[in-house]
Amino acid sequence: MTDTTTAGTSTAVQGGRAAQLAHTGLRHGWTTGACATAATTAAYTALLTGEFPDPVTITLPKGQTPAFALAAEELADGRAMAATVKDAGDDPDVTHGALIRSTVRLLPPGSGVVFRAGPGVGTVTRPGLPLPVGEPAINPVPRRLMTEHVAEVAARHGGTGDVEIEISVDHGEEIARSTWNPRLGILGGLSILGTTGVVVPYSCSAWIDSIRRGVDVARAAGRRHVAGCTGSTSEKVAVAVHGLPEDALLDMGDFAGAVLKYIRRHPVDRLTIAGGFAKLSKLAAGHLDLHSSRSQVDKGFLAELARRGGADEELAAAVASANTGLDALQRCAARGVPLGDLVAATARDEALAVLRGAPVTVDVLCIDRAGTIVGRAEPRGREQA
Repeated sequence: MTDTTTAGTSTAVQGGRAAQLAHTGLRHGWTTGACATAATTAAYTALLTGEFPDPVTITLPKGQTPAFALAAEELADGRAMAATVKDAGDDPDVTHGALIRSTVRLLPPGSGVVFRAGPGVGTVTRPGLPLPVGEPAINPVPRRLMTEHVAEVAARHGGTGDVEIEISVDHGEEIARSTWNPRLGILGGLSILGTTGVVVPYSCSAWIDSIRRGVDVARAAGRRHVAGCTGSTSEKVAVAVHGLPEDALLDMGDFAGAVLKYIRRHPVDRLTIAGGFAKLSKLAAGHLDLHSSRSQVDKGFLAELARRGGADEELAAAVASANTGLDALQRCAARGVPLGDLVAATARDEALAVLRGAPVTVDVLCIDRAGTIVGRAEPRGREQA
């Protein structure tokens, strides 16, 4: 038996990537699925040859061939373990730095490839996800990648390709508390994710994928009313107003567009959008990404809404020059102009425009930082638009 641990991180070797990174100024990373595939490839190679390839190179779905250094390895009779460190590049990914382990065991010929959830990897407990209930939370593309690489290693070194692959993540159960997994019914740890194997900085693809899975789980549970919320305070308000269960709550964050576009293709009867006044004023102005680095509160737009609500030119000018969206809201409230309701109604109508006639009724709740409702738009659907 051998056991070594090093401070390894993944490195890229494919052509063209350096130019891409130089153009963006940000470093790409690798998904948990890519890391698991690299670890599996190294472990199975060691089982068949007695040696771990280090670094180990894999081929991703779009043809990239990154190489991963091994952070740990262990070889015993009929079993090998290899590990890589998740490198998310410059993306603010909660799994960055996590140790992804793959333990590969030989199975009798004809057994095929069997996946197991080790410590720190979750198990599916609710329908609506792309895996059956009871399965390890190792998504379909990573499963396919690992299966393909096992077949390639078997062909190269004379194996049968019949193996059990157990994926684990050190401290994964703790890390998973910062993800959607508990709400989606994935219990015990993280999911092994990735469709391309590449993490694009600030694409927030994992968050957007979680939004989609949240809609799927809600639909599978028979929920006809869901709420897309920008944060925990707006979630509490949506629950208080509508009595929604946890699996009907979508942690939308800044990704209003992701919620609306997915629900357009996978409708529910009713969608409540709940969030802070400033963020929802961006949706009202036509922005689908509500992050402060990608859209700003347009106080000129708020001034025009205030005029529609009866503001005179003096108040409209004060709104246009307000320090913040909340300042504009308070100025209007003091003069009896319902700017919060106007923002909510306009945000609802923008949402309906994105839904493009899908059979979904939309209402909006605007709140302040204390969770007080400062604007509200009643339900409206395509037949009323």
